[in-house]
Amino acid sequence: MKPDHQWGTHGPWTGKHGGPPWGRSSSRFLFLRFLGMFGFMALFLFGGMAVLAFLLTKLFGGDGQTAVLIWIGGIALVLTLPIIAIGLAIRAFRGIAMPLADVMSAADAVASGDLTVRVNERGPGEFTRLAKSFNRMTQELELTDQQRRNLTADVAHELRTPLHIIQGNLEGILDGVYEPTPDHLNSTLDETRLLGRLVEDLRTLSLAESGQLQLDTESFSVTELLHDIATTFSGQAEAAGVDLVVDDSSLNQPVVIMADITRMNQVIGNLLVNALRHTEQGGTITLAGIREANRVRLQVQDTGSGIPPDDLTFVFDRFWKGDRSRSREGSDGSGLGLPIAKQLIENQGGTIAVESTQGQGTTFTIAFPVSG
Repeated sequence: MKPDHQWGTHGPWTGKHGGPPWGRSSSRFLFLRFLGMFGFMALFLFGGMAVLAFLLTKLFGGDGQTAVLIWIGGIALVLTLPIIAIGLAIRAFRGIAMPLADVMSAADAVASGDLTVRVNERGPGEFTRLAKSFNRMTQELELTDQQRRNLTADVAHELRTPLHIIQGNLEGILDGVYEPTPDHLNSTLDETRLLGRLVEDLRTLSLAESGQLQLDTESFSVTELLHDIATTFSGQAEAAGVDLVVDDSSLNQPVVIMADITRMNQVIGNLLVNALRHTEQGGTITLAGIREANRVRLQVQDTGSGIPPDDLTFVFDRFWKGDRSRSREGSDGSGLGLPIAKQLIENQGGTIAVESTQGQGTTFTIAFPVSG
């Protein structure tokens, strides 16, 4: 997610307010402190050298000319040292104090709620890395905040439709517009079930993302898993006019994985439901198991309409539904099935990926390490 501003165009750091005056004041204040400190040191050395010249002259019995020579030499040394010190101080200020002041000012801006703030990446290596880390942190915070806002809006949108239907049906029955027939009551009940599924999906996704979802892992055969799922969905596939086949030809010997078999059925079931929605009558859905060294790939491949290339990067986002016109039934569910599938697979040490060619079909691939 790219910020909508350019770094370094409004002073030491930038944000949605362009860098407030107090940010520049911090740098000037630090500079004045450095200048005052080294000025005091220069005066101290200047006076100290005069006293030292006087004492040396008295100690060794020199005359006034000797004292003047000692004093001039000391003054030259005193002038040289502050110049070197000031040069070093300016360099240290530019290399250390200014980058540090930038980070401090930007941190204050973040604390006040401006997550668009970015720091110029300048200074020694350590401060450059600090600035980069700070910028990555604020970018992640900004992205997380935007996702939170989007999630709130999406949840409100998903809840609004079934709630309006329920409210409309009940008000119609109470006002005498509708008769409390089984059809109207069943329609209202269906909407309450939809709300229940949405709430349960949100709960499952929240627990999975936070790592708090309990998983009951056990060893089971990949071949048996694929055949059991195919048996479960064979009726739906037949009703849709779609061939559902299992390809386990590459599993020459039993392949066992460690996972939660209930959650695995849930994940592959979600993928099969999506495949059935987007596969026309006469198409084919293939459940495949492929052994590769120390891992096994489980694939759900369909010959459906496919996913546009621009949408592939969003399929695992919450509430993403893509183009509703691709759905054979015109309904894509809540849009939480794929995010839940991704979290459930990753929480069990696996990976999930998708490949698709528009007009030819889609393949979801789940990879798991082989047990033992």
